[in-house]
Amino acid sequence: MSTKRRIAVGLSGGVDSAVAAALLAREGHEVIGLTMKIWSGSLKIKETAKQACYGPGEEEDIAACESLCSSLGIEYRVIDLSCEYEERVLEYFRGEYLRGRTPNPCVVCNHELKFGFLLERARALGLDFELFATGHYARIIERGGTHYLRSAAQEAKDQSYFLYRLPSELLATVRFPLGELSKAEVRQVARDLGLEAAEKPESQDFIAGGDYSPIFDKAPPEGGDIVDQTGRVLGRHRGLPYYTIGQRRGIGVSLGTEALYVLRLESETNRVVVGPGAGLFAEGVSVGELRLQAPSLASGPFRALARIRQNHGPVPALVTSTPSGQAQIVFDLPQRAVAPGQSLVLYDDQGVVLGGGVIDTALA
Repeated sequence: MSTKRRIAVGLSGGVDSAVAAALLAREGHEVIGLTMKIWSGSLKIKETAKQACYGPGEEEDIAACESLCSSLGIEYRVIDLSCEYEERVLEYFRGEYLRGRTPNPCVVCNHELKFGFLLERARALGLDFELFATGHYARIIERGGTHYLRSAAQEAKDQSYFLYRLPSELLATVRFPLGELSKAEVRQVARDLGLEAAEKPESQDFIAGGDYSPIFDKAPPEGGDIVDQTGRVLGRHRGLPYYTIGQRRGIGVSLGTEALYVLRLESETNRVVVGPGAGLFAEGVSVGELRLQAPSLASGPFRALARIRQNHGPVPALVTSTPSGQAQIVFDLPQRAVAPGQSLVLYDDQGVVLGGGVIDTALA
């Protein structure tokens, strides 16, 4: 960006967003730091040494952002979105798990809060900015007037999966300064610039401590039967939210020496279905609402690379969608541990995000 712009930067207190802001300020842009305040203290979550997106350690992160902005000489605002976070992210997370699904809160948080309410509220407070930047590892390209996400240059750190819902018109006003950098390069930039966040560890959990149980304190999930694929009862589970597709450890039942895995979570019967690992493979998935960046793709079946979760290499697949947005994605090779509730994201062979949606069912 050769032209100097007024750019708001989403700050979290970590090294990635700190470097994004510092690089833009160094280029001469007028930068404003914005932080979402999402912790309300309504849940009984213990503070831990590990970094997390949600928890009582938020005040420390805000203090780090204030220190960064002071050192860079830029304006800084904290936007209270704690109510929106509880309504849009925590309630979604709670509801999906109780339905026997495996939600991805980062997808919802980015789309609805970080790139939604945060920008709306900041402008409502009178902040004037042309562009919005974050420390995500992703890139943006333009084809024929449509803006697309593209995976980061370093595939291991790519975060385009979490951002697939961002529409073209919004992407036209977004910048990802770290899209071409590796994590090691980002940390080195932070050291070179003397940023306090240079050695700060990455967030490792959605909720501090990785314990989701406080989310269900007001209405604890009911226990139920653990059954094999024939319906034979093998034991009892303590609630569907505490199990995930593909889980092997901590199930609490066994059948001889053969390892058992969680194959399905049945909310209608409140059962956890377990069986051998061979039962984890699916030929494809169905998606209730497939969002396509280029609507022309919906005109007929097309080939794409499908990613069924963040830490999953995209695999070749055939995508068939309907005018109503429903779709079936059939993989060239069966994929393991497909989890309803997770997002499926489609790419082309250049790492460009074509679209995506939430997995409804795995196709046997």
